[in-house]
Order: sequence, then C-alpha cells, then structure tokens
Amino acid sequence: MIRSTGRPPPTDAASRPWQMLLLATVGFTLCFWAWALLAPLGPRLRDDLGLSSFEQSLVVAVPVVVGALGRIPAGALTDRWGARRVFPLVAALTILPVLYLGHLADSLAQFLAGGFLLGLGGTAFAVGVPFVNAWYPPARRGVALGIFGIGTGGTALSAFTTVQLTGALGRAFPFDLVAGLLAVYALVARFLFRDRPGRATATGSLWSRTAAAMRTPSTWHLAFLYAVSFGGFVAFSVYLPTYLTRAYELSRSDAALRTAGFVVLAVAMRPVGGWLSDRAHPVPVLAGSYGLVAVCALVASFEAELVPVGTVGFLGTAAGLGAGSGAVFALVARLVPAERVGSVTGVVGAAGGLGGFFPPLVMGAVDSVVHDYTWGFVLLAVTAVIAGALTSTVVRRRARVAADA
Repeated sequence: MIRSTGRPPPTDAASRPWQMLLLATVGFTLCFWAWALLAPLGPRLRDDLGLSSFEQSLVVAVPVVVGALGRIPAGALTDRWGARRVFPLVAALTILPVLYLGHLADSLAQFLAGGFLLGLGGTAFAVGVPFVNAWYPPARRGVALGIFGIGTGGTALSAFTTVQLTGALGRAFPFDLVAGLLAVYALVARFLFRDRPGRATATGSLWSRTAAAMRTPSTWHLAFLYAVSFGGFVAFSVYLPTYLTRAYELSRSDAALRTAGFVVLAVAMRPVGGWLSDRAHPVPVLAGSYGLVAVCALVASFEAELVPVGTVGFLGTAAGLGAGSGAVFALVARLVPAERVGSVTGVVGAAGGLGGFFPPLVMGAVDSVVHDYTWGFVLLAVTAVIAGALTSTVVRRRARVAADA
C-alpha cells in the first residue's frame, strides 16, 4: 500500500529542490569520505602490520561490502521514514567507527572490525537517491541524480588528503577531521532536511518492501549494470593505490594522487552521464560507456609505460565508469515507480558496492600467486562487453515497454 501526505508543496518550491540537492550531496560526500579512509592507507597498513597482499586487500574491501549490503535496509527505511530522519542518523553513527579506527585500532582484527562498522557510511547513497528523485520531475532526474552522485568524490578527498595528513599531523588527524565534519553535518541536516511534501510513502514491513523490489523485473538488470559501472569505480578507488605502488613502484603519495585524479574524472563524468541520458536516453549512453571501459581496460592490461599509455587506459576507464554510473540511475528513474525507488536503489546500490568488493580480492590473490595483474583487467573488459550487450538488447526492450505504458 502507498499513502500520500496530501500536503501542498511549499511556496518556495522552485528553489527548495536545489537546496535539498545541495544538502544531500554534501552529506553524501562526507559519508563517502569516511567510507574510503582506509583505502589510501593500505600500503602503510601492509608495512606496519606485516600484511600479505590478500590481507591488505581484505582490510580495504570490508567497508565496501558492508556498505553495499547495508544499502538494502537503508533504502527500504528511507521509503518508509523519509531521508529527513535517516540521513542525519547515518552521518551521526558513522562517527563512531571513524574515531575507533583513528585512535584504537592497531591490529588486523581490529581494523577489520572497524572497517566493518565503517561500511555504514556507504549506505548514505541509498538514502539520498530516493530523496533527490522525489524532488525532481522525470525529465530532470538524470542530471539531478548525477549531481548527487558527485558525492562519490568523497573517495577523492580521502585519496588526496589521507596520506598527506597522516604524514604531517599523525595517523589520527584525518579520522578526527572527518568525524568533526560528520558531527556538524548531522546537526545541520537534522534541522534543514525536508522530505518533499506529498511524496508517496511506502507501507508494510521492511522485508515485504525489499521482497517486492526484488520481484520488480528490472531490478536485477539494473543491479548487474551498476555492479559493473559503480563497482568498477569502487574497485579502482580502493585498490589503485596498491596496484600503482606494486606494478609501477610509485611512492605512496604519488599513487594516492594519481588515484585521486582517476576518482575526480569518474565523479565529474557521473552528472555528464545523467545529463546525456536526460537529453537522449540512458540506453545508448550506457552502451557507449561500457564499450569505452572494455577498450581502455584492455589497454591497461598490457602494463605499458604509465605515461602516456597506462594513463590513457586508466582515465578512459574512469570516464566510462563515471558516465555509466550516472546513466544507470537515470534509467532507474524511468523504470521504477516512485514509491519503490528507495527499495530498488538499495538492491541496485548493494550490487554496485559488491561489484567493488571482489575485484580487489581477486587482484590481491592473483598478485600473491603469479605476480601479475593482467587477468584482472581482462576480466573487467569481458564483463563490460557483457554489460553493453545486455543494455543493447534486454534493457532496451524493457525501456521501450516502460515508455509505452
């Protein structure tokens, strides 16, 4: 069942969507900054704790998988309670693992436990998407959700600052900084966040709404597409520092800065993908994005000179993954009823996070056994081709049916 609040929109309805979009994007950025704090420290943790390649990969991957799975209940709760309640709560609770990792964790087990709880920050995505989706009409949702997706640039903030701040001011400082910003944001959001008046509100249990989302025909196609695009982005953002230090023998700071460049380009391309999807259609944007990823991943697999060949491969991959991520949620807005966007976003977002969980583990395991990363990039290229083919056939047909309904 769906109920409406029945209240008329406020008199400042024209400006309120932009205010809410800005507020949600800032919160998403801070939560993702927290979520990505461990990744740039991977090489340092490896040395300090004497970790193997696989153990290092596990430390940086655990927050990803927890944040991914946590999106399923977070999205369903947002459909029921609204982001006004859920978003400040997520920001406030994320402070606890941030402080624990910055001050108390000093062993593999403790970093894994802290990373598990840190995954909460990754659930902010499933809270923000239905919130933004409700504030914008269908013709503008692609670009609005793409702008919200800029919040994934929190990983770039982490890549740019964590290693440098740790070296200059101590290990705890970047964690204290993020915890303080999250505390301020949670307080501000508690008073300024507003759900759109009259939004459709889902009823029923969390389980029944999640099950209904999973029965929605398009959910699993969207989940796979997002697992490739956003999952690829997450995998690169958490593992690229390790890969660059191992394969190209770069310093930690140089690897972190190059990773930040990758992340910035991918984040910048996300609203571009949404904008193109609003003006054309998400299907051709997705197909083109996956084609670009496939070609550039093959280029990166040769491990040629980092400049210019490797750089072209990595940046081209970043552009394709970013545009594809923006286009997927432009497609969600076209295929999914408004009252189910949160629940479907939770499932799709979980798939995206899980898509970023396995590649670092595979890369770490392959490096430990054969000391070669080539097959990881080849598998990415093959997966991108499959995603492009699915988009051009099955998903295209579903989009046509939805448009005619």
